[in-house]
Amino acid sequence: MKRADVVSAIIRDETGKMLIVKNRRGDSFYWGPPGGAVEEGETLEQALLREVREETGYGIRVNGLSSVREAFMKDRGHHVLFFTFFAEVIDGGIEINDPDGDIVEVMWADAGQAKELMPSLVEALKLEADQETGKPFYAFEGTR
Repeated sequence: MKRADVVSAIIRDETGKMLIVKNRRGDSFYWGPPGGAVEEGETLEQALLREVREETGYGIRVNGLSSVREAFMKDRGHHVLFFTFFAEVIDGGIEINDPDGDIVEVMWADAGQAKELMPSLVEALKLEADQETGKPFYAFEGTR
């Protein structure tokens, strides 16, 4: 299996709303935190800064690690490591500049909206817990 690293950011505003993006995969769509694949020669942080800027228009500061999760993607033949970080906006505004054209919408979602739009991810990332004081965690998510 080929190894792939993916980064994402949990970004909240002063009211507790979370920044999420609507992704296109073929003919379907799904919501999640901004992020994407780490490119060759990039650190995890560099990839996260690039991906968030491309997908949302915001510049961010990374504040810490939320989780490391992994899964085997059988259909793609990938062993994926997902690194999720806490981050905060330091500049910019909503503007999609995704060169792949995979991002179709950006929004600030309250807890209820986030749970409705991405229920399994809210559970996997333990987003219902107090994320600002939670300890980083690891999870193996099996074969998909």
